[in-house]
Amino acid sequence: MADPVRLSAWVHGQVQGVGFRWWTRSRALELRLVGYARNTSDGRVHVIAEGSRAICERLLTLLRSGNTPGRVDLVVEDWGAAQGGFTGFEER
Repeated sequence: MADPVRLSAWVHGQVQGVGFRWWTRSRALELRLVGYARNTSDGRVHVIAEGSRAICERLLTLLRSGNTPGRVDLVVEDWGAAQGGFTGFEER
């Protein structure tokens, strides 16, 4: 595998209370990514995913696909080196 990366994605829209974190976790596990999805106090969902750049980009495409629970208005992405420490992908 290429050097692992960390995707940090801030998902804006109607994404809390609609099963969005569960859906994101399911997609991430299918892609064999590790990390988490958590609600933030301002109504966004923050997704951290680590794995290969190509696979993380596939998750990002899914987040922006329009086929998610709720309504995604905007996804702001940030990339960095993987930091490790995750075992699996969880909802927080």
